[in-house]
Amino acid sequence: MDHSMMGHSMPGMTDMTMAAGSFDYTLAFIAGFLGSGHCLGMCGALVSGYFMNAGKHRSYLPYFLYQVARIFVYTLVGFAAASLGVVLVSSGLFGKIQSLLQMTIGIVVIILALGILGWIPFQGSIRLLPMQLLRKGYASSRTRGPIAGAMLAGLLNGMMPCPLTFAMAVKATSASTILEGGALMMAFGAGTLPMMLFVSVAFGKMSSNIRGLMLKSAALIMMFMGSNTFYRGLSFYVEEDFKHHNYLHMLKEKIDALIALLNQVVSYFSDLAANIQTM
Repeated sequence: MDHSMMGHSMPGMTDMTMAAGSFDYTLAFIAGFLGSGHCLGMCGALVSGYFMNAGKHRSYLPYFLYQVARIFVYTLVGFAAASLGVVLVSSGLFGKIQSLLQMTIGIVVIILALGILGWIPFQGSIRLLPMQLLRKGYASSRTRGPIAGAMLAGLLNGMMPCPLTFAMAVKATSASTILEGGALMMAFGAGTLPMMLFVSVAFGKMSSNIRGLMLKSAALIMMFMGSNTFYRGLSFYVEEDFKHHNYLHMLKEKIDALIALLNQVVSYFSDLAANIQTM
């Protein structure tokens, strides 16, 4: 099979996509870490309650396997999301204007992030399994021993409804390959690992204000990632020099001007800070 059919990178954007992909992994990890404050409030009681009811363990292995299983589900979701993007592009649905896929994904991620911030009524949560079925699965997992039970509970935890996880999964559909989609979700899950390990082992508590602040910070990162995805799609569209939708060309020029202005502002303050240090 042609390698080009295994991904949906855009011609003329290979270097940009590779650099952006590496950058996205870092942002995904940071979003996961900041979003883990929300995980603490949403899943913390569930996780700590599972281990309290399952009894004390002589080793930390069940705690670790629980989290590995949870992140494994995130990774599978990333594979599935990226596969969807690959199918849409490889089928020729978008043809040469496959940049529309990138722009659409970027807009959806931004909308989901705005929902997390509470700026719009829409909340991007999705339930992969009914909550009643999840509760039954948790109850069953406690009877399967410390290792198998912890892994089953972790798999179920990965299917819990979470708007931030859903937003990241939508972002994964724009990955240039299926493996990169899985890696993006794995990076996100790895970011949540420290907080979730802490709550499962130490049953730690964090104030709702701090959790809310961390979640909003993660949502802002998601907005940046969505904007970056939209801009990459828009840039490819303009490079193709389509004769229609000239307003997109104007939008690209305005965004480029804004980016140039922001770079000048950053450069100015960087030089100012450097001059102050040398005084």
